[in-house]
Amino acid sequence: MAKTAPSSSRGPDRRAAAAEGLWTRKDLVGLDELSAREIVHILDTAESFKEVSTRSIKKVPALRGKVVALLFFEDSTRTRMSFELAASRLSADVLLFSAKGSSVAKGETTLDTARNIEAMGVDIFDIRHDQSGAPHMLASKLKASVVNAGDGQHEHPTQALLDIFTIRQRLGRVEGLKVAIVGDIAHSRVARSNILGLRKLGAEVIVVGPPTLVPSAIRAMGCEISHSLDDVLGQVDVINMLRIQFERFSSNLFPSVREYSRLYGMDSARLARCKKDVLIMHPGPINRGVEVTSDVADGPNSCILQQVTNGLAIRMAVLYLVSQGRE
Repeated sequence: MAKTAPSSSRGPDRRAAAAEGLWTRKDLVGLDELSAREIVHILDTAESFKEVSTRSIKKVPALRGKVVALLFFEDSTRTRMSFELAASRLSADVLLFSAKGSSVAKGETTLDTARNIEAMGVDIFDIRHDQSGAPHMLASKLKASVVNAGDGQHEHPTQALLDIFTIRQRLGRVEGLKVAIVGDIAHSRVARSNILGLRKLGAEVIVVGPPTLVPSAIRAMGCEISHSLDDVLGQVDVINMLRIQFERFSSNLFPSVREYSRLYGMDSARLARCKKDVLIMHPGPINRGVEVTSDVADGPNSCILQQVTNGLAIRMAVLYLVSQGRE
């Protein structure tokens, strides 16, 4: 396991950090390629941007004169709006792209689409794609920076970063914590990025779900596997409840939604068996009554809305850093 970099609740001096060479990458396509030190640097940079949202004028000139294009080949609400607002807060110009009704629908390739948009003077692409590896391919072909906003069943790095940022904010550390990731592991890019990031920062990870949704190969990433949520409730400091991604299923992978909720849903009875200060997380959108009941989702142990708020600071930090990497 990578040695844990020291965490800090204070924002860094970004000029000094740049001088030390803490960030040199023009792209962020996944957490697999990042060191623990780089991950902590993103978290610390996000800490320095967090206060921007509390100002009366919620803008800084960090990306003034830059153009950020949002290429979303999959439907999205939170991630797209979070990236759009993050770019706006940094004073960038924003281009919005949707695959529906675009040249892609007429047969143009993803690369040709991106190259044509880059020719308009785009500096940064935020890309969500249903094909795993699409952001990596574009990063290798484009001069502009590329940020992965979710690719297929591969990675969703900024979601994992905001989850880790929220854990550090609420519990004061990541190293030494035990985190359960519960649900549809097989189809979840969020789970993969979280496992990578949490393990690099020294946390233990247990993935929980029915055998049909938890591939045994996930052990190779350094995490434990449990098929019983009840068995791990008292052990863990954080429980991240994943959405059941019905749209990715090719067949019935469990008997019924009701059965899944009974075995793997988080409700007040299960919460009572957890540690008193356990954090309940969810990347959204929530299937209320399936993964999490409303009383838990809206209760004091939940940090679901805090995750959304922190996502803005994380994405501001990522956009800022990749723009510096280019330069």
